[in-house]
Amino acid sequence: MKNKAPLRVLLTDDDEDDRLVFKEILQEMDKDIILHMMNDGKQLMDFLAKKNNPLPHIVFLDLNMPNMNGIECLKEIRSHEKYNDISIAIYSTSTSEKDIEETFLNGANIYITKPAAYSDLKKVLKKSLTAVRLNLNSDFDKSNFVLKI
Repeated sequence: MKNKAPLRVLLTDDDEDDRLVFKEILQEMDKDIILHMMNDGKQLMDFLAKKNNPLPHIVFLDLNMPNMNGIECLKEIRSHEKYNDISIAIYSTSTSEKDIEETFLNGANIYITKPAAYSDLKKVLKKSLTAVRLNLNSDFDKSNFVLKI
């Protein structure tokens, strides 16, 4: 009998189709995941600020969103000590070196370019969630910051 605690995952992405595919993959992959989904950065920050919401283990954060973009969220999260244990995976269509560098310098744990193929997305999500489960986030550095399949 398995005795692992559920992994708390939070996806913040304004694209509804991307959220639905993400949810479908997580449901296929692992039943021990509690997923919360937000449409934008403001919703994410409001969720984190509520005392009765358990903090996620990992936040998948899109960069280009209305109200509060991913960079603004990343900076805000990393400015609060109470969020230090949250892993942040930038989850974006952007392949811009500027975006990658900026998110690395502002404390993201990993950068994932959204793959077009469902099977590739499933691989990249499995790899990133396995790292979180095994507490390997501290091993991420600039050389392995961008997760590729």
